[in-house]
Amino acid sequence: MTRLPYEEVLEVIKTYETIIVHRHMRPDPDALGSQGGLVEILKASFPAKKILKAGGPVGDLAFLATMDDVMDKDYQDALVIVTDTANRPRISDERYLKGTKLIKIDHHPNDDAYGDFQIVNIEASSCSEIIVDFYTANQQQLTMTDEAARLLYAGIVGDTGRFLYPSTTPHTMRVAAGLMEYNFIPNEVNNQMNVISQKVAKLTGYVLQNIELTSTGVAKVMLTKEVMERFGVMDTETSSIVAVPGTMEGVLLWGIFVEQPEGHFRCRLRSKGPVINEIAKLHHGGGHPLASGANAKNRAEVDQIIAELEQAARLWS
Repeated sequence: MTRLPYEEVLEVIKTYETIIVHRHMRPDPDALGSQGGLVEILKASFPAKKILKAGGPVGDLAFLATMDDVMDKDYQDALVIVTDTANRPRISDERYLKGTKLIKIDHHPNDDAYGDFQIVNIEASSCSEIIVDFYTANQQQLTMTDEAARLLYAGIVGDTGRFLYPSTTPHTMRVAAGLMEYNFIPNEVNNQMNVISQKVAKLTGYVLQNIELTSTGVAKVMLTKEVMERFGVMDTETSSIVAVPGTMEGVLLWGIFVEQPEGHFRCRLRSKGPVINEIAKLHHGGGHPLASGANAKNRAEVDQIIAELEQAARLWS
């Protein structure tokens, strides 16, 4: 593994005729924005190359991007780039291993330093911001398009929580402003990302009514299989309600625990201050200091995670 400057990564890209870009499973706007934005830039810059997007279903984010029909044979002598994916088990489509070389572009803590080459910047608000920085460093040789700008703007908006999260920096705002100069309608993107289905809206009401809040400011929401079935929602749709507990007065840390068909729980953890990614790592997860994901094999492990969040809250105060 070698960390390369943006200019040297471009030199690697130039040597391949086929480039396949992957992202993480259950994609969010930044996963699709960074993946799709990079693909659009490279297609416009190198029209003779075959440049493809690979990965599984995108759920209700198809308005951003859909995947290409990538064949096994496409990986022969191909360069594979993975965006916005902290660790190998989360990469969507295991064929990423079939390429000749692998580049990791990411903004999460680099606990899994996979790939032959890397661009990792944990100070960036999003992987989409990194893609814009990559373009800017090489703008004499690369072409930004209106569609690339739309996708990258959406990725930044998504991962900054509409510029509300602490990861938003002056540089982030300058990058977003630059993208807004291109020919797309930012307000239209914002509105599309704000829309939730009626069933998710009803689930939001359930979440607000069923938050369990401890005296230390730790909130817990349990979305059991029965609750999911009652509202007719899938796990992928619960991403829309992750920020909801944080809007309640007195909440410092929170976890939304989504029961999976197999019986274990997907844990979405968030914080307004205390670092939580180290807690997530203890439970087969990880992520950002204030936004992480983990897994719990049963309710007992969910209770353990809540206890660890409470300890973090006490130390913070």
